[in-house]
Amino acid sequence: MARTLGGALAAFALASGSAQAQGRINIPNLMAERCSICHTDDLGRLPRIQAQRKTPEGWLMTVVRMQRMHKLNLTDDERRALVKHLADTQGLAPMESAAARYALERRLNTVESFKSEQFTQMCARCHSGARVVLQRRTATEWERLVHFHLAQFPTLEYQALGRDRGWLRLALDEIAPALAKDYAYGDDAWQKWKQSARAPVAGQWSLSGHLPGKGDFNATMSVTTKGKDARDHYALTLDGRYADGEKLIGRGAAVIYTGYEWRGKVEINGVEMRQVFAIDGDTLKGRMFVADHDEIGADVAAARLDGGAGRILAVQPSYLKIGEKARLTIVGSGLDGEIAFPAGVKALKIIERAPGRVVVEALAGRRALGTHTVRVGSAEGGELAVFDKLARIEVTPPYAIARVGGNGGDAPKVEARFEALAWANGPQGEYKVGFVPAKWSVSPFNEDAKRDRDLAFAGVIEAGSGVFTPNNAGPNPLRHLMTNNAGNLAVIAETTGGGKKLSARGQLIVTVQRWVDPPIP
Repeated sequence: MARTLGGALAAFALASGSAQAQGRINIPNLMAERCSICHTDDLGRLPRIQAQRKTPEGWLMTVVRMQRMHKLNLTDDERRALVKHLADTQGLAPMESAAARYALERRLNTVESFKSEQFTQMCARCHSGARVVLQRRTATEWERLVHFHLAQFPTLEYQALGRDRGWLRLALDEIAPALAKDYAYGDDAWQKWKQSARAPVAGQWSLSGHLPGKGDFNATMSVTTKGKDARDHYALTLDGRYADGEKLIGRGAAVIYTGYEWRGKVEINGVEMRQVFAIDGDTLKGRMFVADHDEIGADVAAARLDGGAGRILAVQPSYLKIGEKARLTIVGSGLDGEIAFPAGVKALKIIERAPGRVVVEALAGRRALGTHTVRVGSAEGGELAVFDKLARIEVTPPYAIARVGGNGGDAPKVEARFEALAWANGPQGEYKVGFVPAKWSVSPFNEDAKRDRDLAFAGVIEAGSGVFTPNNAGPNPLRHLMTNNAGNLAVIAETTGGGKKLSARGQLIVTVQRWVDPPIP
């Protein structure tokens, strides 16, 4: 169960299963039979459950903990139906989950930052702060959560940032009241969201994305209902292509939680992937990642093709060099009008026109220098940078983590993917150009890494793609004290802009396996 319901497969656990079977499950009866045994009060209510609100992943973690620790007996379909009910009736509004969606979308290289240093030290030292931010509880429930932590993890008072202070007193007297104030159960946002109309999901969607190590892609996603008894369950097909011309063909399913939380599983070109999106009216946004390697994922945005407002999601690639012809793909919806580039950019010819994309050959002159939106008929948006020469590049992410793995063990390797983000200078100052090709290499980050020969043991990076593959797990007899293949490396990108060489440097920590990988880190 640990692997099945871990972080990489959370979307699978939420989106899979028989929709019809789940629809036939009587939730009130199920909760009365399985939950009330431990949680009911004298009035027949379930106060512990009814005083909390969480994301689908948060409720999944809670239910699985009941199964593991308290022998709660549930079938897979019963668990999915129960999580669906709890997320729908006691979830988070879109504005409540917005600040920490990086955790739901498995953006593993996010560096968290919170205003409260005390919150960081008391809560975010053992798990992500996002796990807290993605909950709402009553004041009593926040206090009970403190007691649960100490009962479940009694050594936490003796760990770093615990033994140097009166942890329990601080947690009860300062942290719990602060959480009850900042993440209150009865937030107005949730009340408004429950009363708002839900956007339709079935239909055609124009989808735009970017996969580090591969590049841009676009597709049409067709969404159909799975039957009258399958509320919020949908079948998906995807038909598109990558920027290099490779076809993108997919098929799968999705479940909508809380009216906007999209969780899908699809097979694209033979690779199983998961989708974690948020629906906002006739658009959606989020991330799609490989099922058993959630570090490999794409940023995705989509707009309804049927019934939605016209909008441009992206221009692929996002830049034009002055004086050079280039093929641009405009992705969006409502793209049936005249193409209007900014002054100084000329559309030489239209190569392809489809409901979700327009492919055009374009040429830019010097007067177009800078960043612009693009318009096709009434649809407007995207971002097109016109540049003469690059000023600098930066490595993104600037700080990343890879993990050794494999070598006969259960945990696979966790790779890292880097891109070179370019910038240029114009009349209005510096502006972003977009991701550009670069030559990649790694070197020891500091003298300690050089002394320990991290470069020889930690792994290798592909010079053309920026994909770093860590070494095998386990003790290495060739290293000092037979330590593992961890390392501290500098990641170096090099490219040419305006006739001069540009370079940038990031940091990569290659570390050991993560054995506990919950849906919310």
